[in-house]
Amino acid sequence: MDEVNQRELTLVTRKACFGLPTACPSCLPVYIYLRFARVPFDLRYNLIHPDSDQIPYVESGAYVAYNNEKGGVIESLKEDGIVDLDSEVHAVPEWISTKSMIDSWLADAVMYELWLGSDGNSAHKIYYSDLPWPIGKFLYFKQIRVAKQQLGITKDNAERREEEIYRRASIAYGALSTRIGEQSFFFENRPTSLDAGFLGHALFTLQALPETSVLRGKLLAHSNLVQYAEKLKMEFIEAGSSSSVPPHHSEPSSSAPRQGGPSNWSSKPKSKPKREKTEEEKTFRRRAKYFLVTQLIAVLVFLSLLSGSDDAEVEFDDDDDGLNYID
Repeated sequence: MDEVNQRELTLVTRKACFGLPTACPSCLPVYIYLRFARVPFDLRYNLIHPDSDQIPYVESGAYVAYNNEKGGVIESLKEDGIVDLDSEVHAVPEWISTKSMIDSWLADAVMYELWLGSDGNSAHKIYYSDLPWPIGKFLYFKQIRVAKQQLGITKDNAERREEEIYRRASIAYGALSTRIGEQSFFFENRPTSLDAGFLGHALFTLQALPETSVLRGKLLAHSNLVQYAEKLKMEFIEAGSSSSVPPHHSEPSSSAPRQGGPSNWSSKPKSKPKREKTEEEKTFRRRAKYFLVTQLIAVLVFLSLLSGSDDAEVEFDDDDDGLNYID
């Protein structure tokens, strides 16, 4: 892999928003891992395949490390000898169990909040805002079904599973808060993939989830974890981030990184002054509403037909050439 090491890497992720270089919860830890390693890389956004389980991926010439292979991008980079921050801790039992807790309990909590425990605005902005409305809405409803299947949620156990997911998240935050104390990193006073995973989780939870988020509230209850996230964000993400974030995909000022300490994460955005709409704008808006209603009806009819046909559902789910699920 010497040729790969000498060539600059390219990281392909979903787009930036909510003041993050990429707001995708599976992409952000990979971005942070490369920033921790201080290796040069270009950042590119893929806006046309929001449901691809290959994203994120890292490429360099003929070399590609996909999200859905070898346990993920970070594991591929380590196994292939390109970037390995875990060489001194990968066999430490406490490190293994702590990382497993982040990758399972906290990942489940984010999945639940993103697809089932919120109004869907965050998911839409991250994954579907660049797609035509009917397609984005269809993919969103499809992913809700996938999330329920992966989390084992049914009509009969929905309330119990919700309580279990949040209880495990609370236990994880408590254990991580105790482990980190006032240190800069969780193990050996240096960054590892564990830090990349939790920092990505923390920044996503604090900045991409709504203020009403239960998970966000549980994280904010641990001030040292919030301070840990804020400190590393300033050191590794905000410092020199302009050199890695593609300028032509920059978000509007309303999505700019939030400045200041943890107290700013609980503040409400200021409302913009309203202006009077012209008659032409009112007419256009009225016609647009009619169009959206007809599109919604078409999508709902399609979904009802899809759910009513077992044969159609099996064919749809097993189509490898069709749409893939988002991890």
